[in-house]
Amino acid sequence: MIDISGFETGLFSALRRLQQAGEVHAKRLARFGGLTPIQLLILRVLANESQLTASALSRRVSLSAATLSGLLERMEEAGLLMRQRDDQDRRRQWLLLSDAGRNLLAQAPPLLPPTLRAAFASLPEWEQHSLTAALLRTAELCGELE
Repeated sequence: MIDISGFETGLFSALRRLQQAGEVHAKRLARFGGLTPIQLLILRVLANESQLTASALSRRVSLSAATLSGLLERMEEAGLLMRQRDDQDRRRQWLLLSDAGRNLLAQAPPLLPPTLRAAFASLPEWEQHSLTAALLRTAELCGELE
């Protein structure tokens, strides 16, 4: 087994910097309609799909069913989404973006901070893919957080 202690400080520092940047941007998002980044992500995923079940959505946004359930209830109460029973299988509920959710999403700021978006967009496509793959793999290595 390889000793990773030489990488540990650098990895932790980089992860912490990402966390801090995420927290700062989350505060900016909260000033916009009280949305959290995960709520904005949920709205975006629902906008890109004609209909999704809660279990499919939980996989798409990397949240446990219990955590997602509470978020969905609050978002439904705020009128941002609706639940609709399946015509063929009454046990299944589809999640749909409401008109209010669609309107809010149309005005919402980007999920990522503007400086990150601009810097990332200026990179060559191969580097964008490489960074995305490295971040996804790092998240995978962290294991289940929910």
